[in-house]
Amino acid sequence: MLLWLLFFSALGLSAWGDSPQFSWNETQAKEVSERLVDLFVGIAQLIQKGRNGAPTIVSRSEWGARSLTCRAPLTPPVAYVITDQLSGMQCQEQNVCSQKLRDLQSHSTFTEGWCDVAYNFLVGDDGRVYEGVGWDVQGLHTQGYNSISLGLAFFGTKEGSSPSPAALSAAEDLIFYAIRKGHLSPRYIQPLLLEEEVCQAHKPQAPRKACPSIITRSTWEARETYCPKMNLPAKYVIIIHTAGATCSTSMDCQRRVRDTQSYHMDKLNFCDVGYHFLVGQDGGVYEGVGWHIQGAHTYGYNDIALGIAFMGNFVEKPPNAAALEAAQSLIQCAVDKGYLTPNYLLVGHSDVISTLSPGKALYNIISTWPHFKQ
Repeated sequence: MLLWLLFFSALGLSAWGDSPQFSWNETQAKEVSERLVDLFVGIAQLIQKGRNGAPTIVSRSEWGARSLTCRAPLTPPVAYVITDQLSGMQCQEQNVCSQKLRDLQSHSTFTEGWCDVAYNFLVGDDGRVYEGVGWDVQGLHTQGYNSISLGLAFFGTKEGSSPSPAALSAAEDLIFYAIRKGHLSPRYIQPLLLEEEVCQAHKPQAPRKACPSIITRSTWEARETYCPKMNLPAKYVIIIHTAGATCSTSMDCQRRVRDTQSYHMDKLNFCDVGYHFLVGQDGGVYEGVGWHIQGAHTYGYNDIALGIAFMGNFVEKPPNAAALEAAQSLIQCAVDKGYLTPNYLLVGHSDVISTLSPGKALYNIISTWPHFKQ
């Protein structure tokens, strides 16, 4: 049985970077006496005197973030500040910190399956504050507290070391700025959980995303066909683009899938549409030949690879976030259901045959995905 001691700090800088991310019972906070809370507020106000400057915040556009797809709103003022320390991301310059943050965003969205980075803001050892999901959107940093707290992570610190004085000062400025602008309650609390008994603590994990909703062959009115069976589990995922026009509504995408099937069967003499699945800019996944039938997308790989085609031409401009997320969810679904081996290799179409597919803009993105092999 784990016993926990709950401590509160109005600033708690000496403990920042050491507090693990745990969910705790909100009723415990309500049991803290008003007198104790008032004491903390008084201390915070004493420290705050003379600090009226705004922190240097590097915006999402400045560090090169992908479009924000998180939608859960954060209603101000929030009552808590949750801090974390990310090891192995040390950086001293804005361009290096920005690159590490872009890598973190890619890992968060494509590997963890989250809508963005987990934190509202991140602080580097360069003394700059980097905008995560920002003031108005819930983070994914602490289960049970995302809707009532600001998540603040120190990145750019070595494991076991404290944040730099510049980072600590930037974090202080951010907190006082948040209070002045009404994003954070002046009576905010930073929860810190300490173990009374030595044990292994586990960080709460975000739930794995479910398989995407797949638009079936019957829905898009596929022609009936008879093609060879697929030998599962597949060993490769090949990312392709159809090179034709894109689509952004379900009705338009269904028509494009039908046209693609007709072209492949009537002009190229394929037994069916050549891809296992097609992805539209509406975020929909359209069943091609499906999991159990061989595709006709890549000579020499049709019996061992799942062919996933993005509908459109992506030489200059990549697919939108909805399409990219749908494809990532589909790949993870294939692993979860046993259709794709867990140690699969992901390649672009141009890696295995001479073609412009999947287009340079799309290729640059999939080269950052898990299991990519050039």
